[in-house]
Amino acid sequence: MRCSEKPVGQMKVVRRFAACVLLGLWSAAAADLEECRKLFITGSYSECIRLAEESVRKERDEEWSMLLMKSLLAAGRYPEAEEALTSALPRYRSSIRLRLLGREVFNANGRTEEAQGLLGEINDRGGSSPWLYRDPPNLVALGKAALLLGAEPKLVLENFFDQAKRADPNLRDAYLASGELALDKEDYQLAAKIFSEALKKFPEDPDIHFGLARAYAPNARPLMLKSLEAALSHNGHHVPAMLMLADHAIDAEEYAAAGEMLGKASAVDPWRPEAWAYRAVLAHLRNDTPEENQAREKGLKFWPINPRVDHLIGKKLSQKYRFEEGAAYQRRALKFDAGFLPAKIQLAQDLLRLGQEDEGWQLAEEVHQRDGYDVTAYNLVTLRETESKFQTLTNQDFLVRMSRHEAAIYGGRVLDLLQRAKQRLSEKYGLNLDQPTTVEIFPEQKDFAVRTFGMPDNPGFLGVCFGHVVTANSPASQAAHPASWEAVLWHEFCHVITLGLTRNKMPRWLSEGISVYEETQANPAWGQAMNPRYREMVLGDDFIPVRKLSGAFLSPGSDLHLQFAYYESSLVVAFVVQRFGFENLVQILRQLGEGAELDQAIASHTEPMDPFEKDFAAFARQRAEQLAPGLDWKRFKPIHADGAAASLADLVEKNPTNFWALSDYARRLVAEKQWEQARAPLKKLIELYPGYAGANNAYLLLAAVHRELKDTDAERETLSRLAALDADATDSFLRLMELSEDAKDWPAVVQNAERFLAVNPLLPQPYRHQARASEELGRTDAAVEAYQKLLLLDPPDPAEVHFRLARLLRKTGDPAAKRHVLQALEEAPRFREAHQLLLEIIGEHPRDKEDAAAAPHTRP
Repeated sequence: MRCSEKPVGQMKVVRRFAACVLLGLWSAAAADLEECRKLFITGSYSECIRLAEESVRKERDEEWSMLLMKSLLAAGRYPEAEEALTSALPRYRSSIRLRLLGREVFNANGRTEEAQGLLGEINDRGGSSPWLYRDPPNLVALGKAALLLGAEPKLVLENFFDQAKRADPNLRDAYLASGELALDKEDYQLAAKIFSEALKKFPEDPDIHFGLARAYAPNARPLMLKSLEAALSHNGHHVPAMLMLADHAIDAEEYAAAGEMLGKASAVDPWRPEAWAYRAVLAHLRNDTPEENQAREKGLKFWPINPRVDHLIGKKLSQKYRFEEGAAYQRRALKFDAGFLPAKIQLAQDLLRLGQEDEGWQLAEEVHQRDGYDVTAYNLVTLRETESKFQTLTNQDFLVRMSRHEAAIYGGRVLDLLQRAKQRLSEKYGLNLDQPTTVEIFPEQKDFAVRTFGMPDNPGFLGVCFGHVVTANSPASQAAHPASWEAVLWHEFCHVITLGLTRNKMPRWLSEGISVYEETQANPAWGQAMNPRYREMVLGDDFIPVRKLSGAFLSPGSDLHLQFAYYESSLVVAFVVQRFGFENLVQILRQLGEGAELDQAIASHTEPMDPFEKDFAAFARQRAEQLAPGLDWKRFKPIHADGAAASLADLVEKNPTNFWALSDYARRLVAEKQWEQARAPLKKLIELYPGYAGANNAYLLLAAVHRELKDTDAERETLSRLAALDADATDSFLRLMELSEDAKDWPAVVQNAERFLAVNPLLPQPYRHQARASEELGRTDAAVEAYQKLLLLDPPDPAEVHFRLARLLRKTGDPAAKRHVLQALEEAPRFREAHQLLLEIIGEHPRDKEDAAAAPHTRP
């Protein structure tokens, strides 16, 4: 007979059985928790709320309470989230993560003092018992709280977020917190790096895709849109992504699309403050004040003094160049919270763009003192130091700020150009400006970008107009071949007129289109014209409907597409003027200024928008088809094989008027130095398309051929034709000065010197040619001024310049002649002509003999 087991053995079995049961229960609970997390991340908020509510009653795990509150917030059920919080706080007295989320819940319900109290509790617990919170999730929570309490961001990143990632490389919250910190400090490159790394671990996480979208937003809108699409593909209820799409649609002036996206967001969260702020913006833009006020009130329903609502409304209005209205909203936000720095720095920028500089600079300084890591405030404070060294030039209509060096060289030309623009455009558009226009010209591109955008990295803009304030890059800040600064300032001052006429209530495409159009009216070599690539874009898939033109500036596919947006916008203006008359264009602007929407204004003075779109498209196609009608525009596959010139010759023989074949053939012949053979295709291109002045145009190549063949007359004639078409062709202008001087065609020398100076007035060559030609033409004052400017640019032979200047000044009886001849001798003591001139001056003024003794003497 077998004996029975001892009681102690029975206990072991019981304990093992109980442990297995508990382990199974724990595994099931963990699985349920993970399922609920997935429901939340993928936007199944209602299901997550149901599961969390059931589990909160049964489980002692703060994660369930937190998921419940997060889901209730996401669904716009703010009071219920507060109820869940107040139930959870006593149960999890040591939880700092719960309290950090609770701060968000209390704020959403307008209980800001309680929210601040929770932040204080986190600080107390983290300080008194730090060993309790060294696990990765709590490290992230402590880091977030430290930032809210004013800790140094770099230390938080290193000591909290980075440590959490090292301890748990799969903790998504650590990546989200690090990326958010980079975004807050406007380090978009770092933010993109952090979120891109996170996507390798969490490729289907909508929050990480959304963070990457925010990182791309300032400089890469197409990538931003792609990331938002990815976020919504993984969470179709992701309200922040929807709001960002609505924001983008507002920027692109696609207001109906913005409204639709806001409707989708409100279906998820009916009380999202940002959604109502955007609705208030849309109402403001269509001049619906009651709807604007109602939307604002709804945005403040649960948090009546939330400064973010007014800040967002004002920021979007300022992005529409409605700076006065935007500033008013920032002041509202600051009444709710005087320490809300985003509103204060935005107000500073608004005031600076309105020309209210004293208060604007003061606010920027205040923000910098409060937050030394605010990049925009730091940039502005630094810029103010730079601008304090600028020189100010004024007349009754303009206040121009430039570096002292540049002001001395071409400041007078700037004022003259602006005065001409004002006289012509003010009269043409019937607008009398009620205050002077401020124009600031920056020799450093980064300073221009900070003054204009608040950030130094925003290349591609030559100038920007805010209304009565214009900022521009000087030629010194541009590449080796700068654009005409005269064309840039004319373009920007035209914005002053049109923004003034419409009270800043006009779409971007119309504003840019008129400015480009007026460039070409002032100088046919300025602005833009139809060219082969634009022809293909108009006739192909790149043509943009008028309603979408403003969006084309916001997210162009390439630099070419951006330039095409400018050109097509100017083409719309040309269409209106040609078909309906210039006066109707002005009336459209006036009606926009009265608050009309664009479609209404266009319909009132041209035709309804749908036929307008159709007729403009036909007009654009006709322009494209009429470009060089004698040319064949069919494309061929490029020929790269050896002996390509012969192959291209065959192609040209079969297609004797094909633009691409003729161009490739001519370029190949020039590359192979077959000068004589290159003449024929180049001349044919010019004959069939005389208006083309783009890259590698036939004029440039033919001029090079003539130069190699020593045919200077033909070279000069070819370059002269190009100079009349291209306002930026400085190399051609310089060569024409040389050829014209050799031919003693002094008026042509002066003409091309002026053309050069309209592009780059900071090089010595044009002044030397201009001075020499003016001497020969008997224009003493012009010659004196040119030599004086030349001396400011460190000419290679200053003695010669001083001597010539002295000789001219002597003719006018200017006593400065003596000083300049002495300076010539100081540079070149053996300069015999200068010695002779000095003796002549002294002979005319015997009292100056003692000065002659001080002059350097010729050594034997």
